[in-house]
Amino acid sequence: MSPVPAKFSAWRERVAAARVLVVGDVMLDRYWFGDVERISPEAPVPVVKIARMEERPGGAANVARNVAALGATAMLLSVTGDDEAGTTLERLLEDARIKVSFLRDAGLTTTVKLRVIARQQQLLRIDFETAPSRELLASKLTDYEQMLADANVVVMSDYGKGGLAHIATMIERARNVGTRVLIDPKGEDWAKYRGATLLTPNRGELRQVIGRWRDEQELARKAQWLRSELGIDALLVTRSEDGMSLFDDNGVTSIPAQAREVYDVSGAGDTVIATLGTLIAAGAPAADAMRIANEAAGVVVGKLGTAVAYPAELQ
Repeated sequence: MSPVPAKFSAWRERVAAARVLVVGDVMLDRYWFGDVERISPEAPVPVVKIARMEERPGGAANVARNVAALGATAMLLSVTGDDEAGTTLERLLEDARIKVSFLRDAGLTTTVKLRVIARQQQLLRIDFETAPSRELLASKLTDYEQMLADANVVVMSDYGKGGLAHIATMIERARNVGTRVLIDPKGEDWAKYRGATLLTPNRGELRQVIGRWRDEQELARKAQWLRSELGIDALLVTRSEDGMSLFDDNGVTSIPAQAREVYDVSGAGDTVIATLGTLIAAGAPAADAMRIANEAAGVVVGKLGTAVAYPAELQ
């Protein structure tokens, strides 16, 4: 492990020339902020008087927003409903200077996560979603190939909402043109990720696939076995308070978590893979990209809700 941490400033010019294609499940995060002064007479629940509302891109859209915030060119490919939430999401992304290619389908409902917050505490989350059909997603493969030709790196954000049903085909087509693929995985079936360049599971997601481990040596052995089994170049595991570990041909590189006050961890994984993808697209080694991603994650967990890290916060 290098005694000197990697600095984002050393890569800033190359980041400005980097082009990252983000593919996956997008959603609209809505926040309703208010105050609680009484309990409802109808049921033992708080009555929230809403004072303000915010809307932010979520899921793969938040990944793209993080890429753009770092100064790289972000392209986003996904499927949404032909509804108000889809229109709002597209507007927010265009305001963030993201090149958007959405297939808008009237048979879908754009995924929306509505959070009700009072006194800086989340009281309730309500989800609205429907999964797209495989046939609908297949029609996006032509757009994918066109956008792939313009990308240095592909980041696939799998939220388990069905938007990556053709992920194996997408990985294969990226490999055929020599473009690296980074994936934030979900679920227990990782065979579909075979041939990717790098996976970024958190500790719990990895445990679902390889089982528990007694110590660091067993973790390293299981992680390297999984890498070999899936034919991937690297596995980066985010480990909450224990930092991050990168498993690749050089062995294991582990770094501690940033010592910051944790306010909200939602979206931190989006920031990690977005920063990794951006730095790798700029030519940074995976170990350096991990250190900068770790710093970016430390920034966003100090913010409320899905958030981004800006270059000025990484100096």
